[in-house]
Amino acid sequence: MLTTETPAPPFELPNQHGETVSLSAFDGQYVVVYFYPRADTPGCTTEACEFRDSWDEYAEANVGVVGISDDPVKDLADFAGKYDLPFDLLSDEDGSVSARYDTYGEKNMFGNTFDGVFRNTYVVGPEGSIVATFEGVDPEEHATEVLEAIEQRRE
Repeated sequence: MLTTETPAPPFELPNQHGETVSLSAFDGQYVVVYFYPRADTPGCTTEACEFRDSWDEYAEANVGVVGISDDPVKDLADFAGKYDLPFDLLSDEDGSVSARYDTYGEKNMFGNTFDGVFRNTYVVGPEGSIVATFEGVDPEEHATEVLEAIEQRRE
């Protein structure tokens, strides 16, 4: 994982609507950049719905949220629509952004080896540096854990 105080790698990726979203769009505010392996799977759904269910608290705190996976845009659109997700899901199909965040690599599942996205989260501060990291997160209660870390940082 990247360490805190490291400048966050910039990105421009398509969201679930096919619109380009960049990290620079969040300049001046905190933004949660969470990486997840696959849309509409149990753990990823739990994590996304945790952020959805905490959305009012995130909006009140002026904290942005983006989820990044290597799913195609259509899969992200279906996932966001199915669960009424109010934030951007970004498609990093080639894994290049995930790799720059040290969150992409070899995985092993059911005896198969493949490259994929790891479940990691970064909080990028208003000046564009990473201010908090969460590696191999447990999807349950993660949104609350991240918001609490941001609030502690602001105190």
